[in-house]
Amino acid sequence: MATARALQAKVLSIDTHVDISPANFTETGPNYTSKLPRTQVDLVKMEEGGLAGAFLIVYVGQTANLNADGYARAHQQAIEKFEAIHRLTEKLAPQRAEIAYTAADARRIHKAGKRVIFIGVENGFPIGSDITNVKKFHDLGGRYMSLAHNGHSQLSDSNTGERDGVWLHNGLSPLGRQVIAEMNRLGMMIDVSHPSKASMLQTVALSKAPIIASHSGARALCGHSRNMDDEQLDALKKNGGVIQLVAFNSYTKCNARRDAEREAAIAELRKQYGITATSRVEVQRAIEALPNDRRNAFLAAQEDITARRYPSDPPATVKDFVDHIDYVVKRIGIDHVGISSDFDGGGGVEGWRSASETVNVTAELVRRGYTEAEIAKIWGGNLLRVMEQVEKVAGK
Repeated sequence: MATARALQAKVLSIDTHVDISPANFTETGPNYTSKLPRTQVDLVKMEEGGLAGAFLIVYVGQTANLNADGYARAHQQAIEKFEAIHRLTEKLAPQRAEIAYTAADARRIHKAGKRVIFIGVENGFPIGSDITNVKKFHDLGGRYMSLAHNGHSQLSDSNTGERDGVWLHNGLSPLGRQVIAEMNRLGMMIDVSHPSKASMLQTVALSKAPIIASHSGARALCGHSRNMDDEQLDALKKNGGVIQLVAFNSYTKCNARRDAEREAAIAELRKQYGITATSRVEVQRAIEALPNDRRNAFLAAQEDITARRYPSDPPATVKDFVDHIDYVVKRIGIDHVGISSDFDGGGGVEGWRSASETVNVTAELVRRGYTEAEIAKIWGGNLLRVMEQVEKVAGK
């Protein structure tokens, strides 16, 4: 632990996926500058755990119908999250945190002793059908974007198509292909964590720059559609990209068949109660909006599914998480592996439940014999190398 703490204090550690709520970035009331009771990440927890940097995420769920009204609402929600992150670094805590627009920025900010804040865009849905919004999001600080989330978007199929074998584009849409070229032109990393396998492989073939998977696991260890199989890992290596392994319980340790059955049962239950939302926050709001008797009946049925019919295994631990790092290092090499948490979006494993426990991940890497140079690569060096290469492609 002493070695791990010393390393944690030195290394530019970057968690590439932290979800946010704009409510925690207001100028009045508790915000990200203090230790918030219900978040896994804030500036205090980052400082306590030695987490040097994080990609704060502009995430917006999508509507079932891909239309102008849905795009407009999603676009506005995305802008609210961009504004919240800028408010943190420019008004609330400019002495403690700063937005990084380049890899060089990240190193400079870290050297100055401040938290390095990047912005990632999870789901390209909010750009709608207007490709100029890619530049708009890049100008606002977006340094990676995924083309889909849970559900097929106007740009790409999602991994969720594996549930029913229904696909919208058989990979990327024509607009999605244009967006990839535009991201290469601007210097924006392409994130393949949620899109389908076909979309990911097509992206590798099209992109002139290395890509990233901002928060994924190894499918060989957990057979979830969100995780990358060996063919994808090999393609990622050939592309020069990096997979940021995610400390999300159900992507780290899973029984694929049981988990799929549980997911299907929950989906059917929500359908019975008219809950069509896809994001965790929106689902919770829909449940809370139910009349008392229906809400109680829903919660009882949900507990029956999750606790009795399809109970989960004991929670995944930091050791289970680092098993994914080990696997990918052995498969494609130390230069293509990074770390993400998906905190405040469902992430967390025993031993790394918040940013304040970050040193426990480093300690497990130390125990397994990783050197300081290797740990520096895993914790952010590889990601910054990809970012620099993406910047160079844009410069050409």
